[in-house]
Amino acid sequence: MPSHAKVVVIGGGVVGCSILFHLSKFGWKDTILLERNELTSGSSWHAAGQIHTISSDPNISRLQSYTIKLYQEIEELSGQSVGLHLTGGFYLASNKTWYDYLKRERSKARYMGLNQEFISPEEVARRHPLINPKYYHAALWDDQDGDLDPSGTTYAFAKAARHYGGQYFTHTPVTATTMRPDGQWEVTTERGTVIAEHVVNCGGLWAREVGHMAGLHLPVQPMEHHYLLTDRIEEVATFGSRLPCGFDYEANLYFRQEGDGMLLGTYEPVGVPWKVEGTPWDFGHELLQPNLEHIADRLELGFERIPALGNAGIKDAINGPFTFGPDGNPMIGPVPGMRNYWCAVGVMAGFCQGGGVGLTLAEWMIDGEPSIDVWAMDVARFGDWASPDWGTVKSTENYERRFVMTFPNETLPKGRRQQTTALYDRLIAKGAVMGQSFGLENALWFADGPEDAHEEPTFERNRSFDYVAREVKAVQEGVAGIEIANFAKHRVAGPGARDWLNRVMAGRIPKPGRITLTPMLTEKGRLYGDLTVACLGEEEFMLFGSGAMQDAHGRFWARTLPESVVHENQTAEWHGIALSGPKSRELLGRITREDVSAGALKFRDTRKTFVGGVPVILNRISFSGELGYEIYCRPQYLIRLSEAIEEAGADLGYCWYGARALMSLRLEKGWGAWGLEFRPDFNAVEAGMDAFIDWKKEFVGKAATEKVKAEGVDRTLVTLVIDTPIDVTLDEAVLKDGQAVGYITSGGYAHRVGKSMAMAYVGAEHAAPETALEVEILGEMYKAVVHGGPVYDANGANMRS
Repeated sequence: MPSHAKVVVIGGGVVGCSILFHLSKFGWKDTILLERNELTSGSSWHAAGQIHTISSDPNISRLQSYTIKLYQEIEELSGQSVGLHLTGGFYLASNKTWYDYLKRERSKARYMGLNQEFISPEEVARRHPLINPKYYHAALWDDQDGDLDPSGTTYAFAKAARHYGGQYFTHTPVTATTMRPDGQWEVTTERGTVIAEHVVNCGGLWAREVGHMAGLHLPVQPMEHHYLLTDRIEEVATFGSRLPCGFDYEANLYFRQEGDGMLLGTYEPVGVPWKVEGTPWDFGHELLQPNLEHIADRLELGFERIPALGNAGIKDAINGPFTFGPDGNPMIGPVPGMRNYWCAVGVMAGFCQGGGVGLTLAEWMIDGEPSIDVWAMDVARFGDWASPDWGTVKSTENYERRFVMTFPNETLPKGRRQQTTALYDRLIAKGAVMGQSFGLENALWFADGPEDAHEEPTFERNRSFDYVAREVKAVQEGVAGIEIANFAKHRVAGPGARDWLNRVMAGRIPKPGRITLTPMLTEKGRLYGDLTVACLGEEEFMLFGSGAMQDAHGRFWARTLPESVVHENQTAEWHGIALSGPKSRELLGRITREDVSAGALKFRDTRKTFVGGVPVILNRISFSGELGYEIYCRPQYLIRLSEAIEEAGADLGYCWYGARALMSLRLEKGWGAWGLEFRPDFNAVEAGMDAFIDWKKEFVGKAATEKVKAEGVDRTLVTLVIDTPIDVTLDEAVLKDGQAVGYITSGGYAHRVGKSMAMAYVGAEHAAPETALEVEILGEMYKAVVHGGPVYDANGANMRS
């Protein structure tokens, strides 16, 4: 075994072997994998092996499609059969709700280039005669789905990696990982120590234990999982070709052919976490005791809908643990706060996603960034608040909801109140319906009181619609306030802070007392942030941005931060309230001694002062499109500040508003939001953020962005007005003459102008104002028109007043 390596991958499941393969293929030959037992020990060997492309996140779907297409390559390279059967598969809708869900999935498939189509229940029965068609409305067919041999596939990745120079060592358990003063890692094993520049935790069932060696506590949880193998079924044996695989969402079942019988799996409604205290090191090629009573209700539905199963004997009942993440997606990437420590854990759909995870990690490590936005899998989406206990609760919830509908804007009940502000109980008492962002509770909308604070999840407009309209009206005509604790706050200070910010930010860095908006780009010119920069002193700045990205941004900055410059993530140290509306200046003037007249406190001014009798940072800026102010205070002052605002605003009609109203307000202004319109899938030119770039200076990503600007873009961000009674959410296809030309990034109802609106990326040739397009919503086509600018207060006079 080598004494030195560029990369040590810990864990020999399908994910670890895929990462070894991709790193070696892309040129990092000095890469080794260490496995404590045999390859596939843990979860890979007992996986059901069913593969599919559909995922809630389009980019994960793309990576799953890549994974499936990769299998032929690794089979040829390695000489190892992966046992691939591309039978095609269907997703069965037995009620209208699931039918609507599949219509949304088919709409995404249009612009992603995936080959999916609806087939009738009768066609389902023709392709799979074991299925009783009377239970179904329709099915979505995908010809890329199928199954494979899990062990063969894992070994194929490992042997293909060896073809490119990668090495793997079995029966080599890692006992310690220690950071050296020079930034390299000592990886200690029973066969010696390896000095590595990078470490990748692919521990699978042992991901938590491998993390503990480096002081990392990952919020993942192994869960028990059952599937059954039947005896021979005559209809299967005599069908003439291999049967398609399938999913029945309402019955919570997946199924495929196995030999002359069937494999039937389920995610039971009461999940069973396995080894909460930690996975034993001596666990290997073992299974758990089956508990068929635990899945009896699922089996009954399966026997009803696939009657032949009820007459077949059960040859084997498999109960094996595999590791879930808090939201069901993997946790991959460089771990914030650690140097050259990477993870790829919680990849419960390893044979659907393993190839894509390997590709992404290899690109990230070698090129400094992946080729597509993988935020849905980024380990940085969970901060310190995501404790192991919280991870067990949420991973169990996600397991139980694997085939349970989650609607747009639906909030899930478990793991709540992990982080709250001082106003939480007070806002709840006022009727707040809460959501959770980066673990922090924040108000979505306000009902008439706690007893009225509920909504029924739906794909259509829900009962919050009229309440949100009321909040929007208050912002438009009077004054309202919203908590802003969930915005990220970063302090950057010290000698050279301005110079460093000038390099890392593409826009202008403001003078003392002023604020600017600036994009932040990667070396390849992709968007990695849109931040508000407030200059509090010549070398002291506060950066406000996406709360969800706070750790990801800190990780990004750590690569280039000079020793003389200090970066502090102060998100938890500054909470606050934003005032919005034409009466906000009058209210603010009542609770501060500052001159807040239009001439004294200009648009984009910032200052440290006192409001409501407490010390604050006061920014004159607004995301609502109306006159507005952001007032940031330390958490211990938040109650006092809120009371001062409520008391002073009582006769002005002051009320609270939530995130849904804010998202409606910004739509009418054509303002993008991070994670929707702005993310690493796009460059500044496509997103229209190039207007905020300072082209006279040098900045990260300048060369790539200049090249894009000179050559032009194929797509661009537009605002659409849609003639529809059902609002979009995201990822719906945009069409022209029946062909997909783009997709929706966000949308909803714009209450100030009374229109259904959306933002979308479309082909540049379809982006001109007044271009007529169509948007697919729940399977129906609705007319849409490109709007050339803000549909409300086009010149921004309100917020500058």
